[in-house]
Parts: sequence; C-alpha cells; structure tokens
Amino acid sequence: MRSLSVALAVGFLVACGVVGSPIPPENVGVTPTIEKQKKRDASEAHQREAVESQVEVELQGQDVNLPPLRPVGTR
Repeated sequence: MRSLSVALAVGFLVACGVVGSPIPPENVGVTPTIEKQKKRDASEAHQREAVESQVEVELQGQDVNLPPLRPVGTR
C-alpha cells in the first residue's frame, strides 16, 4: 500500500510542470501560419513554373499533345 502511494505521488510530481521550452508569442496564432503557407505556396508556384517551362521546351518537333485514352463523361 505504501509503495503504491509513493508511486502515485512520484507520478503526480513528474506530471506537474512545464513540458517543453516556452514559445515566443510571435510564433503563436494565425498570422505566422498564414505567412508560412504563403511562402510555401510561392515556392511551389515557382517550382511549377520551372517544370512547365521545361515541358514546353521538350515538346517540339513531332511531339503532339494527344487526348486522353478514356474520355470522361461519355458512354
């Protein structure tokens, strides 16, 4: 009985307190999240433009964009 109460007391003491380091208020909230998303979207758009410019250069000569093999919406 005594060991159980000691184990519970130690468990409660360990559970109390700070889990990690404090977070500055500039990094909490909606604004930082929106800024991160804008940066990510801008980098993705830049990468997409780079890929599209490479694809346009590669499709020269006899290469033709063909329609899909199975058209959507027809029977």
